[in-house]
Amino acid sequence: MRILIVEDNVDLLDSMKMILQNEFTVETATDGEDGLFLAMQNIYDVILLDVMLPEINGFEILKKLRNEHIMTPILFVTARDALEDRVSGLEMGGDDYLVKPFQAPELIARIRALLRRSGNLTIDHTIKYRGIELFGKEQEIKIDSNLVKLTNTQYELLEYLIQNSGKIVTKEQIFDRIWGFDSDTTDAVVEVYIHHLRKKLERYGYHKDIQNVRGIGYILKAPKES
Repeated sequence: MRILIVEDNVDLLDSMKMILQNEFTVETATDGEDGLFLAMQNIYDVILLDVMLPEINGFEILKKLRNEHIMTPILFVTARDALEDRVSGLEMGGDDYLVKPFQAPELIARIRALLRRSGNLTIDHTIKYRGIELFGKEQEIKIDSNLVKLTNTQYELLEYLIQNSGKIVTKEQIFDRIWGFDSDTTDAVVEVYIHHLRKKLERYGYHKDIQNVRGIGYILKAPKES
């Protein structure tokens, strides 16, 4: 699971990152412009968004994302606790609101609730697709009740495809999600890992679910019966 934190208070930003990084992959931005750029890549499972930000405020970031039909769950994290601010954020398409100061358990609980609501997490921290189950905390996978070994990268790739099952994901989105913007490789690596993942799934008949979308990327869905 990948989380973006957009917060201009560096001490608070570091604190939230420390709280979350044992359970999630965390990326950060300290101003609205950088936060918007990262959020527009649409590779995050949740965005933690301050309202009062340099360059572009949190409400404007939310508006721009929703206008682009990017529906990543957004948790506003802000000291602005006036009722009208909370209502405005939710009415504009925000998903939840957490007022500073807050305790670590509440932050984690709210993120997990958003992930469950979006279908990316179950109560027992698993994600499922047909006969495939991914156990997030242990990074284990079962296919039709059989325990299957995957590398960390293969696991992250399958997790991302399942989270977006039925949707087209571009090679660029996959690359940015799994390898990151500052990777010293190229997006050609995506094809290599898709090939390896298909080989792992072939024994159980799920390899054809990872379908090519010519010139764009891939989609995970059950193949049509011929």
